[in-house]
Amino acid sequence: MPYPNPVVGELFKVKAITDDQVNAAVEPYLLDFEAGIFPISDGYVVDVDAAVVEHPWASLVVADEGASSSLKRGIVRMAILLARAQKA
Repeated sequence: MPYPNPVVGELFKVKAITDDQVNAAVEPYLLDFEAGIFPISDGYVVDVDAAVVEHPWASLVVADEGASSSLKRGIVRMAILLARAQKA
């Protein structure tokens, strides 16, 4: 039985979520590391905090004050794409 909540990256592949929508989820997290649940598209939300915390490399990069903003942005985006979306 397939998992009922798809990975954000799977939704992205089938064009249910756009590049702009994924990027829009990254920015609030970078401004407030406790941004929480984000409405990624019509009908889906993603817990951005959990996505980053559950990805060990993402947590390390975000916590590293020496990491560039573009590296942080990219790693948070990757963590979001690997996270499970929830039906809203």
